[in-house]
Amino acid sequence: MTEAPLQHGGQPPVGAAEDGSDWLDLSTGIAPFAYPFTPPPAQAWRSLPRQAEEQAALTAAARYFGLTGWEEICSGPGSQALLQLLPRLLPTAPAAVLAPTYNEHAHRWSVAGHKVEEIPAIADLSGPCRYLVVVNPNNPSGAIQGREELLRLADEMAAREGYLIVDEAFCDLQPDVSVAPEAGRPGLLVLRSFGKFFGLAGLRLGFLLGPAPLISSVRQHLGPWPVNGPALDVAAQAYDDRAWIAGHRKALAEQAEKLRQLLSEHGHIVGGTDLFVLLQSDNSPAIRDRLAAGRIHVRDFAEHETWLRFGLPGDEAAWRRLEDALQCPS
Repeated sequence: MTEAPLQHGGQPPVGAAEDGSDWLDLSTGIAPFAYPFTPPPAQAWRSLPRQAEEQAALTAAARYFGLTGWEEICSGPGSQALLQLLPRLLPTAPAAVLAPTYNEHAHRWSVAGHKVEEIPAIADLSGPCRYLVVVNPNNPSGAIQGREELLRLADEMAAREGYLIVDEAFCDLQPDVSVAPEAGRPGLLVLRSFGKFFGLAGLRLGFLLGPAPLISSVRQHLGPWPVNGPALDVAAQAYDDRAWIAGHRKALAEQAEKLRQLLSEHGHIVGGTDLFVLLQSDNSPAIRDRLAAGRIHVRDFAEHETWLRFGLPGDEAAWRRLEDALQCPS
């Protein structure tokens, strides 16, 4: 049985050029400025990834996440692959997802055979739930759950022989809310994305943090060489470049504030992070269509027709294109 595809950003609309190059894609939360890495050595392309290269990337990532070692972290070909694997690895049991959020979570737990409930607030958590998924900061609302509350929930899930799964895909922007330094704690699993913050989503690199025995099991299921050598090399560079990371956070914050000011003329800003802004407007379908006429793609939501999510334009040409399209008559 073929699964029906879920709605996502990043796919050029029907009618776009084959590669989407004639469209300005603002439908994702990927940084418009990429990390300026030194090209990996030729050996990284010619050879299978070596254990030392994988450990270098994991060690740099562990330092960045606030861990003391790399035994409680593993890499995978994107956080999407890791979030899909978890429901298949863990014993079938009731699961809850704090929603609305990234729709792959509830979908993947459901197709793996778990009974899934989508809840609007932590206070609505009830019953024999053994797994709880929280995206923090949330996508698309940007809502943040406090660290102490998340750690309390991890303890609660551990008491049920389950896990709190925290998807921190956008936590690079607000590291103070991350529970990644607590990785290894019973009942806590943390997903991290590399490509969104570093503007290199095509690398397909993600990380799972958690208790060492489960991390070891995930590594075995992924098999040898789950991540290509060039990606490991770039990650090792990026995670240790603290000066660039600090400057990048500042640049993204400035871009996000500029976008909020621009969009506030067209509706209400109801959420977001420094990588995307969520607009609510009764005129959202007309705004979306107006932008599409100018070959600008934003993320709409079938279940929330008044919402539009905008990624950051990046360069001045992209900003002018967005500003002009927003001002065009419907």
